[in-house]
Amino acid sequence: MRIICIGAHPDDCEIKFGGTASKLAAAGHAVKFLSVSNGAAGHHEMTAAKLAERRLGELKEAGRRIGVAESATLGFPDGGLQPDLKARAAVISALRGWEADFVISHRPWDYHPDHRYTAQLVQDAAYLVVVPLVAPDAPPLRKNPVFLYFEDDFKLPNVFQPDVVVDIDDAWEKKVYGMDAHVSQFYEWLPYVDGKSGEVPQDPEARKKWLGETWARPINPSVRAALQARYGAKGAHARHAESLQVCEYGRQPTAAELNEIFPK
Repeated sequence: MRIICIGAHPDDCEIKFGGTASKLAAAGHAVKFLSVSNGAAGHHEMTAAKLAERRLGELKEAGRRIGVAESATLGFPDGGLQPDLKARAAVISALRGWEADFVISHRPWDYHPDHRYTAQLVQDAAYLVVVPLVAPDAPPLRKNPVFLYFEDDFKLPNVFQPDVVVDIDDAWEKKVYGMDAHVSQFYEWLPYVDGKSGEVPQDPEARKKWLGETWARPINPSVRAALQARYGAKGAHARHAESLQVCEYGRQPTAAELNEIFPK
């Protein structure tokens, strides 16, 4: 399968899908990480131009560590993304260029406007990828992909529904290793925003350990139930998981298909 994970920012795919992506890549599937924005707003000291260059390098290094086939950005302005026709055409072209079978991105309700608008752009592409006269510079897909959402904790207007769950205990270290490549974000910008800069260790190994502990999340009850349904007793004891919800737009997969494609 050819899978494209589309985040608003250069670290979103690693945060939401890094463990599953590593398992999919190891199983022989072609996985791409794509950031819609250039990430140039996410720092308190660097200039936007220097930060955009740095974050592209971090994105590519994270992808290398996780094992994905390709990592790239569309280069739209961080914090200024709009779901306009230019951005829509860029997303459509990216899906066509990757010949995507599965497309994974944000849900359309989120605290960050770039996340919301990325979701809108991906949803808008869900049918148009097969329409030849839309974004005609790229040949249309002949088969509509399956579109899925990242897990989130937002409750309104609808709670996340885990249609796919993956136990990533065996991929957790690789996921954290991929996140660790985003030095500008996890060790500089985000601790600054949260008022926790003083907590970040200086030693690289201690820092990576701190990162894994900081970003470990409790598994919510609906995901835990889905883990137990898929994995049996093992699912009751999983410490780390990633889950996805099938979008109503695009091709609708069977449960058996999802179970076959997404690794245990």
